[in-house]
Amino acid sequence: MLKERGIIIHSQEAGDYWADRLEKSGLNVVGIHPVGGHDAHRTMEDCIRLMQTPEWAKFASRMEKAGIAVEYEMHSLSWILERERFDRQPEWFRMDENGQRTAKFNCCASNDDALDYIRERSAQLAKIFRPDTHKYYFWIDDVASAGCMCEKCRALSPSDQALRIYNAIAEGLQSVDPLAKESFLAYCATLELPTQTKPRDNLFLEFAPISRDFDTSLFDPGRPRNYEQVKNLPALLDFFGRNDAKVLDYWVDNSLFSVWRLPPKQFTLNADTMRADVDAYRKLGFDVITSFGCFLGENYAELYGDADLEEYYRILNG
Repeated sequence: MLKERGIIIHSQEAGDYWADRLEKSGLNVVGIHPVGGHDAHRTMEDCIRLMQTPEWAKFASRMEKAGIAVEYEMHSLSWILERERFDRQPEWFRMDENGQRTAKFNCCASNDDALDYIRERSAQLAKIFRPDTHKYYFWIDDVASAGCMCEKCRALSPSDQALRIYNAIAEGLQSVDPLAKESFLAYCATLELPTQTKPRDNLFLEFAPISRDFDTSLFDPGRPRNYEQVKNLPALLDFFGRNDAKVLDYWVDNSLFSVWRLPPKQFTLNADTMRADVDAYRKLGFDVITSFGCFLGENYAELYGDADLEEYYRILNG
């Protein structure tokens, strides 16, 4: 059996409906995900307010009694490095392809003052979001590719720039949680192997192949779109190590299948694809596997009835 078997839901979906389902699932981790996109820093604030409510306290208590660890996964960089600071410290932010500094997305990965600030703010964020596993998922901005093109950064790949930022986050986390580990999200442009930056010891790989097809296995050699997602995966595992390496796939992510718009579409799991994927992941050495499961909460049930996730649970629990 996998060491960690999970599902990730939107923060506003956390409540009795999902608690009822999770208690019967056999899973042992639930990830809480404030909605991503360009306003992720604002949905994080909504999540922080939610965590002060009796409804959240009840959900967290039920998870603890069920033996299900609670984690938090979020595109947090625009919260950590507030975009409003651009007017005071434009050099902290990335330079675009036109040679202009911009507050849009991520930051300058070569600015030491910006990285110091990221360390400080990551420590503050860790005091708010305290995962039961000591595993933190404070990701860079939710954009396919937005690297800095300044003189120092332009020679660094998107993955090397991201790794500099994640190293700073990981260092900040350990200042308040000595057991803290931070994920490196291999996603879109950061599926490439870093070559000029070494990871801190408390970083681990999180592999998220969002651009994949689902009608066949991710590891189908006849599907070029899927091959592009996994071609660097063995090298990434060798680079970051297999200890704590995590799959974050999208087999039951109805927000993706609904193109991130409500009302949600009706959902059916392609179990054959998932089963083949999980088998291949395990052979590579992954022992922690989850999927986004957003848009399958009460709003979905009101339209279609409860989504059938029994096969998803069986595959992960097998």
